[in-house]
Amino acid sequence: MRIGEVSAKAGVSVRALRYYEEQDLLDANRSSGGQRQYPDSAVARVELIQQLYAAGLPSRTVREVLLCVDSGIVTPVLLERLAAERDRIDRQITDLMSARDRLGDVIATAQKPGPGCTHAP
Repeated sequence: MRIGEVSAKAGVSVRALRYYEEQDLLDANRSSGGQRQYPDSAVARVELIQQLYAAGLPSRTVREVLLCVDSGIVTPVLLERLAAERDRIDRQITDLMSARDRLGDVIATAQKPGPGCTHAP
């Protein structure tokens, strides 16, 4: 599959695919004309890379996760790092839910202001 096909199917830019290749997250063979050729599995791999980045994992950790996916071997160090990342994400979720609840309170108060409160024109 050519780089444009992978880009379109995975919903990422060509630039992102080149970056993933530079970071040793994605492999491509070169045609005789120098064009990148990706295996059909590249789309699923790019989607996984995107999910890991969206979770806030750094490239180094993403690379380690992909090595585990490829080899089927998980190291205790990586498990510990991933557990710490999961805990960090849980804290972020808690903080976001708290912010959402506070925002909901502000909206509710603004929609039905108490005595002495008025809406600005």
